[in-house]
This record gives sequence, C-alpha cells and structure tokens, in this order.
Amino acid sequence: MAFVLACTLFLLPGSASSHDASSYGGVFRSRDLGAAWLNADVGLFLNAALVIAVDPRDSSHLVVGTDLGILSSRNGGRSWVPEGRDVIIGAVFALAFSPDGELAMCAATSGVFLRDQNGWRRAEAPSSAIPARALVAGAAKDHFYLLGRSRLFASQDGGRSFAVVPGLSQTSEMTALVAIPGPAELLAAVIDGRAMISDDGGRNWRNTGFGGADAPVDMIAADATRPQRIWAAAGGRIVVSDNLGADWHPIGRSLPLAGARVRGIAASADATTLVVSSDRGVYRSEDGGQTWAPKEDNLPIHIEAGPLARDPNDAGVIYAVFSLMPYAEVWRTAVEGGNLLARIDTISLAGGLSFCVLMLIGGLLAARHLSRLRTTTHSPR
Repeated sequence: MAFVLACTLFLLPGSASSHDASSYGGVFRSRDLGAAWLNADVGLFLNAALVIAVDPRDSSHLVVGTDLGILSSRNGGRSWVPEGRDVIIGAVFALAFSPDGELAMCAATSGVFLRDQNGWRRAEAPSSAIPARALVAGAAKDHFYLLGRSRLFASQDGGRSFAVVPGLSQTSEMTALVAIPGPAELLAAVIDGRAMISDDGGRNWRNTGFGGADAPVDMIAADATRPQRIWAAAGGRIVVSDNLGADWHPIGRSLPLAGARVRGIAASADATTLVVSSDRGVYRSEDGGQTWAPKEDNLPIHIEAGPLARDPNDAGVIYAVFSLMPYAEVWRTAVEGGNLLARIDTISLAGGLSFCVLMLIGGLLAARHLSRLRTTTHSPR
C-alpha cells in the first residue's frame, strides 16, 4: 500500500494546473529578443526539452525534441501532441526543417527519421550517425547535413539516406555544426575544439584561428541578420566574425559564472543586444556584452538551457529549451542505447497513474471491508 501511495504521489505533479518553472524543464519563448520570456509548452511537464525547430513557412508550427521523443504544436505552443511514437524512441537532440517547410527531420536514439506528407518514416543512415548532435538543411535543394557522435554525414536525396562525408581525419572529432545561409554549401563547425569553415559541403575545412586545446570552442552559430557573420564561444567568452572567420573580435566581457558552457547565441543586427543560453541558464546583455544579466523571471532557475532557436520569419522571436536532467547525462544515456524509461510515452504514464489510483482505492475499500468483518466477529451477541 505504501508503495502504491508513493507511486501516486510521484505522478500527481504532472497533472498540476500551474507550471513551476524551477521544477521542470521545458520550452520558453521571447518576442523581444530575450527581454521577457513566457513558457510555450502549456500543459506539458517536461523532464528534458533538448532542441526546438520552427517551421519556416508557418511560425506557429513548432517541433520539440525531448528525452522521450518529439512533440509538435500547430498553434504556437498552446497545445501539443506527440508524433511518430511508433518509430521515434528515446532522446531527440537534432531537428531540422527544409527551407520550404515541406520536410522535417529528426535524429533519435532509435534512428534518423524523415517526415513528409505521408508522416514519419525511417531514413537510411549508418549506426554511427546516432545519436546525432545536429541536423541542418543545406543551401541546395534536398540537401541535409547530420552531425553524429563525432562524424559528418550528408543527404542529397531529401533526407531519405545519409552517407559519411569524406575528408575529415579519422582522429578528428566534430562537436558542433551549423549551415551558413547563402547560395553556396557553406558550413561552420567545431572540430577538435577549433572553429572551422567549409565552402564545399564539409569535404574540406579551413581553420579560422579561434579555439584550440587551451580554450576549446563550445559552439558556433550563424547570424540571423548578417549572412557573413558567425558567432562562437569558448571559456565563457563570446566572439564574432563578420567575414566568415577570417577575423574574430571579442564581444564585451566574459559571462559572470566562470566555466559556463555556451549552447546558443542570438544577437541584434548591431550586436548590442545579445542573448546567450548555457549550462548555467540564460544571460542577456544590452550593451554589447559589457554587462550580463541572468534571466530568471518565468525561466527555470539553476538548470541547464539548451540551444536557442530563432523564428525564421521574425528575428526578435527566440525559443529556449531547458532540461532538469543534465544534458551530459541525457547524452550519455543516448550513446549507451537509452533505457526502458525512454520507451514510456504520456499515454503509458496516464495508464500507470490510473492503475495506481485504482489500486489505492481498491486497497482502501478492502481494508474498510476487513475492518467491518473484524468488528462484526468480535461484537458481543
């Protein structure tokens, strides 16, 4: 009975009417470049929101990768439904839409998947492609790039199949990837802790001179307003290049907390307003990084933030994801193949809760009945 009661009490918070941002991970949106935030996952109580993508043709269409698969919303986050539950199992770290929004892709513990008008189906990809760190759409039609554990894969058939991109040394490790908007197949990546650029779809790379063994680069990001501008971070310092890595310029001062690992950067066109997501939460600066303020109102406090996503149709709209479980632990579990909990969906949880409640009620009724029988047996005649 005590076990049943504990199960019930453990599951009940998931049906609470309010969202305590400090107790859950989740998805949050800002419409003013990070000044104010509101949760965009109404009705959800997520343990780990890992990545989010916005449909380029419909800004109200969102897809979120979690530790238990993917969820989608067609109304800007007012309601959510799971997708691909029959095939997409486990943590989803990578999501991407095609530039026209016709296709969507995700990489989960159970494989790489493509969604078209017929729904989700498995793509052909080597086992080393999963779990994946990133998925990006290329400049050419039907081109997608996937960063697996440490290698780069490419698809030229609309995501139906992926193959290893040759050229990178077998001893090198790629840990971040982004596509740079433009007519050419420009990619930026972090390879062996250094910021690197490729203008031929990842077959050849040039070292931009930023990063290295002493100060490995955390991440690299394209700019939403300047095609030649890229951002990077290392050791809590933010840098920017306006010529695709030929020159780098530091932005302001380091983040307040030493050792913070940056996961996302979004900036205004003049680079005075910056929003940074990290393993220490979200920070914002309104003076080009000279001062940084942690964003805590309506955001989870003291839990990890994941990569940022900007609305392709409105650069002022930003999405941030948070995970109650450390990302390193979610990644480790995904690398090791996940566990049985990764196969539990919301319907299973609801069924488990109902079963626990029924067992509790049944136990109470049985105890009451036995108590009455005992009273009747020992009563004087």
